[in-house]
Amino acid sequence: MPNPNELAPLTVTPGALRFNTDSMKLEYYRGGPVGFGTTTQTGEWVNLTTDSPDIQTGGARGLTGGGNTPAATDVIQYITISSTGNAIDFGDLTDSRGSLTSCSSSTRGLFIAGYSPGNVNTIDYVTISSTGDAIDFGDATEKPYAPTGTGNATRGIFAGGYFIPGGTFTNGIDYITISSTGNALDFGSLSGGRSDSASFNSSTRSVFAGGTIPSVTNVIEFITTSSLGNTADFGDLTLARRTTEGGISNSTRGVIAGGDTSPTIVNTIDFVTIASLGNAQDFGDLSNVRIYITAMSSPTRGVFGGGYAPTKVNTMEYITISTTGNSISFGQLIANVHYTTGCSNGHGGLG
Repeated sequence: MPNPNELAPLTVTPGALRFNTDSMKLEYYRGGPVGFGTTTQTGEWVNLTTDSPDIQTGGARGLTGGGNTPAATDVIQYITISSTGNAIDFGDLTDSRGSLTSCSSSTRGLFIAGYSPGNVNTIDYVTISSTGDAIDFGDATEKPYAPTGTGNATRGIFAGGYFIPGGTFTNGIDYITISSTGNALDFGSLSGGRSDSASFNSSTRSVFAGGTIPSVTNVIEFITTSSLGNTADFGDLTLARRTTEGGISNSTRGVIAGGDTSPTIVNTIDFVTIASLGNAQDFGDLSNVRIYITAMSSPTRGVFGGGYAPTKVNTMEYITISTTGNSISFGQLIANVHYTTGCSNGHGGLG
């Protein structure tokens, strides 16, 4: 019989502290109490940090890499999310490719898989606070076209995608430890094969929304990032749509922008509260209908750029995550581009 002194408490008091032995970070509990043995629905553990993007780069920095202009490109470019203005050249990927995904910590950005031509399992990384060309990190377990990426300060997650030729969809989820290098490992599975999804994260959860399975879906599902296993149901988007690569978050709220209902391209922006479960709510609208966009976030802002609307564009626009409303002009990417991907050193997975 276990020692009752070693059992977890029946409730967690908001403001309580713990040391997370998986992430090796001190955390505090934010939100309402949670019953012992139940899924957290009213609160979450959040990292205590002594570092910030402002110390590293003068503000959260967003990176976007790869894509098609119309030929596949290897260009990486960056913005300072707290400002407005045009993107600046950062460096190059190890090869030109589109339909890739990305994830990031406060120091590193990773660019994963894609089409170059043909499906590839390449993983590259850069140091976000610097500029320069990407370096080889390792390989994904598969070669997915149009997967989706997320993660927290420690672990990068990427999921789904499909394979050309044949159009076979995968439900695989991979993970990597961002601070190291090496090949990805199997995490678990999505509820079904899917591609062209949006994703976002808190420090504890990774959430996947919409996409093609192969029909267009409104399903939102999630994993606990620090664990291993299959996804659980979260809720539904306001409308079923795919090509919704525009997912951003702060530590509490996830936002999804754009996509198409097959065949209609939309400008819809939805949001959810990541620590809870339930259906998405309307946030506002992009200035134009748009698919295949890049997305980057700080703790306060989300930036959406590029994409196809219905021709390739280079415009960027932003929202304030904690509010609701329509997006506002930010600036321009270096070139008209779609099938690109974005990450930052200020997203919601960093606490």
